[in-house]
Amino acid sequence: MTDIKELLLSRIRDVPDYPEPGVVFKDITPLLADPTAFAALTQSLADLCLVHKATKVVGLEARGFILGAPAAVRAGLGFVPVRKAGKLPGATLSQGYELEYGTAEIEVHAEDLSAEDRVMVIDDVLATGGTAEASVELIRRAGAQVVGVSVLMELGFLGGRARLSGVLDGAPLEALIQV
Repeated sequence: MTDIKELLLSRIRDVPDYPEPGVVFKDITPLLADPTAFAALTQSLADLCLVHKATKVVGLEARGFILGAPAAVRAGLGFVPVRKAGKLPGATLSQGYELEYGTAEIEVHAEDLSAEDRVMVIDDVLATGGTAEASVELIRRAGAQVVGVSVLMELGFLGGRARLSGVLDGAPLEALIQV
């Protein structure tokens, strides 16, 4: 796993002072542009889905779609997008949550998850944990079981892991890279 971590880290670019002064943005677009690194990433995520016996992958808008969909295909699983409110047609379930600067809402199609589903949540970065926490609650409201949350990178200094510890009910939070 160390070789994979080194490969992934080598393809993540730090962008200082973006989107505002004092912030160091972790840009994953160089990783996505490298077919070897991207394949290693999606295979690692697919392997986690299989280890935890997931039946579906939920990807969080928007970069969770980029990582979650190919991981689902590699694992032979279905993919379900969780989107910002108002982006899905038809009947949806929604979940509001608080951000450091306000509130937001996410949605999933009501019929895309059921009590038989074992769901792995995939996203690119775990920061404060608000979106991941809301997605776990939303998936459970849909009747499905959350078997884990997997991310490319965890920004540990922002406390997302602690925030999620209260809602995961023993399901693992797995970060391929921790910074």
